[in-house]
This record gives sequence, structure tokens and C-alpha cells, in this order.
Amino acid sequence: MRPDPGLGSGLDATTRAASARSGSTRAAPVPGERVPIVTTRKLTKTFGALHAVDAVDFTLQQGELRAIIGPNGAGKSTFFAMLMGRIAPSSGEIRVSGVDTTRFAPHQISRLGVSLAFQITNIFPNLTVAENVRLAAQTRAMSFNPLREATHRSAVEASVSAILADIGLASKRGELAANLSHGEQKYLEIGIALATKPRLLLLDEPTAGMSSQETRDTAALIKRLSADLSVILVEHDMDVVMSIADVVTVFHDGRILAEGPPAAIRANPDVQQVYLRGV
Repeated sequence: MRPDPGLGSGLDATTRAASARSGSTRAAPVPGERVPIVTTRKLTKTFGALHAVDAVDFTLQQGELRAIIGPNGAGKSTFFAMLMGRIAPSSGEIRVSGVDTTRFAPHQISRLGVSLAFQITNIFPNLTVAENVRLAAQTRAMSFNPLREATHRSAVEASVSAILADIGLASKRGELAANLSHGEQKYLEIGIALATKPRLLLLDEPTAGMSSQETRDTAALIKRLSADLSVILVEHDMDVVMSIADVVTVFHDGRILAEGPPAAIRANPDVQQVYLRGV
């Protein structure tokens, strides 16, 4: 699966207008330059007196597989929700490939090439596996010209087949989603996210509730997908995190406590104190 080659190739009129209002146009990157796909600056979310996310500066490079970890209540989920536009920041800034998305709605952020697979599966149980993925793939068809309908349908079906092969569900394309195992439903959730042709894939606890074998298979799938996509995952399974992440970001009390390659995070005494003791 290859992501959309162009950032603006799928932008709707609302998103283009919002981008223009933000004044966030950027110069073309220098050849060979590694442009961050996501940056946040002083990103903050308060709920009354509680600072759930407190002035977080964060940068994700293109092609990077980043794991976010931390104890319950550390701010991980709130941070994730702000990246997708599901929660509005109290202050600070979010940029996706240079575009200021701080006040964007989720569908506008999706049009910029960001897709989310939820912790709790968000599928259509009474549709088949293929129909679930097809619905997502069709959202990227920007017009429905009757003169090109046959070609359009062929392209969508090719995309659906490729995604089902990627996630290991090709043999179950005709089964109702409700009949899949828990792990297979999680794979389908990822497939639905992939069908929107993201450049950045956000995964919220992708191995939650899985068996040991399903967890290993999912970790291998995420690592394979990261060859073509930038990935951020929130994950509690430290074996998964330490085996596949390029960089690990540790949240604590709404702030970033530490950041670095897995080996450095495992050895960090502050991280051991608040989170990794006994891992």
C-alpha cells in the first residue's frame, strides 16, 4: 500500500479555505530535506484546573514510527484526540506538513492525509469485511461522474483487494464484520484507516485485548506499514513498543518526560521511576 503522493491532492474546498486563512503556506522543501509531518508547539488542554496536556512541543519526522507511552492519566489520549481534531486545544499550535490544523475539524485533518484507528473498534458489524473497507475507499473519490463510473469502481475494488491482502483478511472479504475475532476486527479497523490513503496513521492501543500471537502479528503488521507511512501509536505493551518503535515519547502529568530510541528510554531512570519499573 502506498500513501497519497501529494499533500493537497485530496483537499476539499473547506480545507483549502481554512489552510489559506491560517496563513500556513510553506515553501517547497529543499530536495533531500526531511520535513516534519507533525509538529506541536506549546500544545495545551485544560479541563478546569487540570492541565491534561501542558505546553507540549512534539515533532514527528516523515517515515518515523513513534510510540507514545505513559501511565494512565498522563495525557496521551488527550494529546492524540487533539491531533485528530476531536478535542480543541486550549492553547498552542498543531501543524501537519506545515499546515496549521489547530482549529481544523476531524474531516479536514483527514483530508490532509491523517487517519486514526480507534482503541474500541469502530466498524459496521452488519456489513461484510470488503464493504467496510470499500466505504472508506469511496470517501477518497472526489467526484461521481457517470462517464467514469466503471473505471472508478474498478480502482476502488483494486484498492479494497490490496488492503485486505495487506491486513491478512483477503480470505474473509465476504464475511460479516461481526463474525470476525477480536483481533481480526482490529485489523479491519486498521484496513478502514488505510483505505483513506493516509500519510500519517494514528493507532490507539492497537494490541489491546489481543492474544499473544495476535499481538505479535499486529506488531509485525505495524512495522511493515511503517515502511510506507508515518505512524504514531499509543501502546501499553512494552514488548511491542521496544521491538518496533524508532522513537519513544513518554508522557507524565501532561508533559513529555523523556524522548528517544527504545534502548535509551528503557535505561532512563526517570522513566523507570514513573512507568517502566518491573518491565
